[in-house]
Amino acid sequence: MRLRRAPLPQALIDQARAFDSGMATPAEPRNAATVVLLRDGDSGPEVYLLRRQTSMAFAGGMCVFPGGGVDPRDFSEDLDDDPTWSGPSVADWATTLGCEPHLARALVCAAVRETFEESGVLLAGPTADTVVSDTTGDDWEADRVALESRELSMSDFLDRRGLVLRTDLLGAWSGWLTPVFEPRRYRTWFFAALLPEGQHARDVSSESSSVTWLPAMDAVAAVEDGEMLMLPPTYLTCLDVGQHASVAEVLVEAGQRTVEMFTPEVVSTGEDFTLSTPPLYEALLESR
Repeated sequence: MRLRRAPLPQALIDQARAFDSGMATPAEPRNAATVVLLRDGDSGPEVYLLRRQTSMAFAGGMCVFPGGGVDPRDFSEDLDDDPTWSGPSVADWATTLGCEPHLARALVCAAVRETFEESGVLLAGPTADTVVSDTTGDDWEADRVALESRELSMSDFLDRRGLVLRTDLLGAWSGWLTPVFEPRRYRTWFFAALLPEGQHARDVSSESSSVTWLPAMDAVAAVEDGEMLMLPPTYLTCLDVGQHASVAEVLVEAGQRTVEMFTPEVVSTGEDFTLSTPPLYEALLESR
């Protein structure tokens, strides 16, 4: 599999050695959430991908899922009695995500907020068993822009519109921590969600140059053929999702997972160096 065995640039190897020898100090990672937005296609689950602007400091030109850093306003003191929260309790999410309850609440909020900001898809509804069916109006767009610019918090947005966060529409998938030698580091929780009926993902993010829906395995093939750029976590997630016949199967799997954060390390292959891979993906990679 070409992606896995591709040697690392010498500059990254030198950076990694500097950190390993204690000559450099790792950057403090920022907590983040990303959502694998899914819909069913003729050949299995399709994923929604944004190609980041090449000018972006992190992952410029890469294809990614909707997501971003946790904002301070994603946190709340109302962990046990929040009228804008529906689905598993914050304590249950903390167990699933492997973190403290306050952070778990913020991560779930950030996942829903970032998905709305970057795709126009909103995992919320008027009641605990309904979901908004259309977010394309001018008033919705004004709120999306206000959220994106941080003029409006997610809690205020939900409260003003009388909506509840449908956290039951999210499933936990995996966790990745940027290697210690990278200058920008993120501790990212990956979630999975089905595109709600009636809603449409839109090219609205100021951070992306284009968007597309692709069958998960077509995205894998595009990366392996050099037609698309992805960071390893995105590529491996597409490969993982592509093993399932439907979105329903993906979400059943997500409902059974708990997140264990993985940090790739530089390893020698004998002739060159590459990044380590979580054990979960070893068998999938060997089959490529």
